[in-house]
Order: sequence, then structure tokens, then C-alpha cells
Amino acid sequence: MNWIVGVLRTYPEIAIFLALGIGYWFGGKSYRGFSLGVVTSTLIAALIIGSVGIEISAAVKSIFFLMFLFAVGYGVGPQFVQGIAKDGLPQALFAVVVCVICLLCAAIAAWAAHFNLGSAAGLFAGSQTISSSMGLATDAINRLGLPASSTQGALNDMPVAYAVTYIFGTIGSAVFLALIGPKMLGIDLASACKDYEAKLGGGSAGNIDDEGTAWHNYVLRAYKISAKSPVAGKTIKQVEQENNNNRLFIEGLRRNGEVLNITADLRILQDDILAVGGSYQSIISVLKHADEIADPVLLALPEEGIDVLVTNKNYYGKTLQELASRPTAHGVFIRKIKRGLLSHEIPVLPGTALHRGDVLTIHGLTKDIERAARDLGVADKPVNMADVSFIGLVIFIGAVIGAIVINIGGIPVTLSTAGGTLIAGLVAGWLRSVRPSFGHIPQPTVWFMNSAGLNVFIAVVGLNAAGGFIHGLQTLGLSLFLWGIFSTLVPLIISMYIGRWIFRFHPALLFGCLAGARTTTAALGMICDAAKSNIPALGYTVTYAVGNTLLTIWGMVMIMILS
Repeated sequence: MNWIVGVLRTYPEIAIFLALGIGYWFGGKSYRGFSLGVVTSTLIAALIIGSVGIEISAAVKSIFFLMFLFAVGYGVGPQFVQGIAKDGLPQALFAVVVCVICLLCAAIAAWAAHFNLGSAAGLFAGSQTISSSMGLATDAINRLGLPASSTQGALNDMPVAYAVTYIFGTIGSAVFLALIGPKMLGIDLASACKDYEAKLGGGSAGNIDDEGTAWHNYVLRAYKISAKSPVAGKTIKQVEQENNNNRLFIEGLRRNGEVLNITADLRILQDDILAVGGSYQSIISVLKHADEIADPVLLALPEEGIDVLVTNKNYYGKTLQELASRPTAHGVFIRKIKRGLLSHEIPVLPGTALHRGDVLTIHGLTKDIERAARDLGVADKPVNMADVSFIGLVIFIGAVIGAIVINIGGIPVTLSTAGGTLIAGLVAGWLRSVRPSFGHIPQPTVWFMNSAGLNVFIAVVGLNAAGGFIHGLQTLGLSLFLWGIFSTLVPLIISMYIGRWIFRFHPALLFGCLAGARTTTAALGMICDAAKSNIPALGYTVTYAVGNTLLTIWGMVMIMILS
């Protein structure tokens, strides 16, 4: 053991990897649905490891924190701009209101309890589960010009306050939003989501025969048409138009042993064999009195599934029902829609509206999906390489702009390099969704920059602060915990009533909006479980983009207010 301690002191950089390994391992474990999470587990591991006396250069955490902030901005940029500029404006404004209430409540708690600046920043970060705010708070404290001992004391107290308040911040938020909040408002989440799904054209939730399944269930079958069949004597165009809601398409036709070229005005005759694509329920409901047969040659049509990044501005805010009438939607089925930095899946229903930057997984015949991909945007084909030049230049430009200091009334005002990088990432992510020909970063790379960037920062903070952790915990532990409960719950309660009675959000979306504004992904999962639906995720993405940005910046604002 002494040898290991000696190695860690001699080569402190490897202590970071030990903290990450332990943090990710413990953070991935759960007991009855509860998990500390990777960030908290990494922080605790770093505090324990750092107790042997390890010092890591502050430059290390700064480098990884800038990488993290760029990834956050890049990931939420499209939704951030969408929320502010277009139909997501109510949700974006609501997120701003929630974030302001969170800041004020945490500031009031810190002022009332006479916490120092580091404890105040940690209280805010932990109670609002926004660990990234500690980075900007650190920059702000370093810029105050305090004595070195006071500055270091505040920086050491920050992770203590964060660790004490984070656990309730996570668990308390999830339990309140999924279980307690709905009861306070008299809302049945499951019923509310069924009602909302019906408004989106999904029929009765849970029924596999619902109209909504026609948008994502796809099979290709061959049927021989009898004289009694309702499609006999009709043209292909007539059959497809009459069954537009069922999204049924005729992809091939064999007559008298010969495969014919499909045209819209080709009339279907008795004994024709049709290759029909669509949901199985739609096919059997339309092709009555037709026998399914095996025709390998007719069914040997090239088909595939690809991901498409939506960039066509004509599709922003359009529902799937509206898009179904476009010629380019012929034969195209959507398996899933992913939105936002964390690629949350949202329901595939006729009333689901598309946003800029959405990634659609579409399926169908190759000729159909290639045509649809060109119309929607660009095929988001898997690639292994990221545009590192783009990443480096954007971070550089953002950090340089953020480093500019403007004196207003003798008070230095600056975005800081961290704030500038976050904003540059937002712009870069939005530009990527508009001009996808440059700046491509594979989703796994974005995840790594986001997750590893933040957790390396947290590991360095924990390793350097370990010396004062026990003393701080003994001094402020109970007080921090109680004020953390206040700072977690009071903003949620106030915001819940504001969202319901002032913004008048549908009950199915309200708690997803709250979870997004507070950036509590764990709460969203619990809400969706309680609702037995993914509908709440429709309220999460825009508010998450705005909340993640503002709550991170609030770390710096918190210090400015209290200093």
C-alpha cells in the first residue's frame, strides 16, 4: 500500500484514471432504482484517493472542462435556437423562469446560512444537479482577487457542499416530479399521456392496432388479388390515397408471370400478385379476400434503414401527418426519432412535430429512403472520424472571446473562457444542423467529450480538495443538507404551479418540462416510468437545452451576486 501511495504521489496524473475507473464502475450500479451517478461517484472516489496528498495542475481540469462545455453547447445548440426562435418559445421562456427561481432560492439559502462563496457555489451545483456550474464558479472566485488562503478555502469547500447536497438534489427531484408533484396537482400521469397521445393521432395507448403504429412498423408481403378484393379494379394511386392514414404502399406487381413497372395509374386486376409494404395490421385490414403467397422474386426488393439528420427548414415544426402527403414520404417508415444532446427518443405518432437537428431512423425500400433522405436533410451515416480542426478552432475562438474583460463602473465583467466556449459550442451545434457539410462529430465522440470532460474536471477538483473535505463536512454537513433540501424543492414547487396555471402546459408535458429545465435526466426516466409513456420527453429537450446553458452560467452569476 505504501508503494502504491508513493506511485500516486510521484505520478499524480494516474490518480485521475483511478478515480474515473472507480467512479464509472460505482456510478453504473443501482439499488432498487437508486444510483449515485457517475459524477458523484467520481467525486467521492477522488476525495478518498486525494486524502493521501495529491496535487494536480489546475490546467488539466481547465482543458477538460472546456472540452465538456463545447460538447454541451454543440449537442443542445439546435434545440436552444429552436426553443428561442420558433414554436418552442413557451417552453424556452418557462425554462428561463425555472432557472431564475433556482438561482434566487439557492442565493437566499446561502445568504441566510452565511455560507462562504465556495459552499454557496457547491450548494447551488448540488441542489440543482448541475455539476458543470462549479467550473464557472471556480473561474469567478479566482478573479475576485481575494487572499490566496481565502480563495483556496472557498475552492476546497465547493466539492464538500456539492457532495452533501447532490444526493437529495437527484433523488428528491426525481421523486417529487414523478410521484409527489402530480398528486399535488391532482394529475394522473398515465391518463394524461394517453390523452395527449390521442391528440397526436396515436389512438389508445398500448393497443398494437393503433393508427400510430402505421408510422414505424414495416413489413413487405405478397398477396394474390381475388375478384372480391376491395382493391380490384382500382389504380395504385387510388389504393394508396384511400389508405394514406394507414400508410400502405404497393411496391411491386406481377401479372401473368411477369413483373411490371409500377406507375400511379396502373390498374389492379384479378389474379395480380402485389408486393405491399406497410404495417401488418394495415395490410390485412385493406387486402381482404386476398391470399398471402410466397413470391421470393417479387419481394426481392432492396431495402435498408438509415439515420437522417433533419436540416430542411421546410420541415421545422411540421408533423408526421403533414409530411405524409409529400411525394418523398412514399414508402418511408420511421423507426425512431432522437432529439437533443442525450439523444432522447420521442414518440413516433402522426402529430409528432419535427425539429431542426432531429435524427430520424427511417426504413423502407432503398430507392424510397434515399429520396426521402435528400429531401429531409442529409444521411447521418456512421463515421469514425471527428472534425478535430473544427473542434479546436471553435474552442479557441470561444475561449478568446470569453477572455475579454470589460470594466463597467469599475466592475470587471467577462464571459470567462468557459462561458465563451459554451456559447461558441451552441453556435457551432446550430451551424452544424443548418450546414451539415462541415463540423461532423460522431455521437459517441460527443458523449465522450461530454462525460469524460466533466468527470476529469470533477476528479481533479476532488483530488485537490481532499485535504479540507472532512473538516468542511464536520463543520457544515447538517446545515448544508437541510438548505440543500430547501434549494431543491422550493423552486420545483413554485415552478410546477407556474407551468400549470400561467404557461398552461398540458399535464403530460409539464413534468418533462420541469425535468428538462432542471437538467435532471434521472427524473425524466422516473416520470416516463410513472406515465408508462415517452410523451413527457416531448417537453424535455427544449427546456433541457436552455436549462443546461443557464444553470451552468449561473455558477458564475451566483458568485457575482454573493460577492
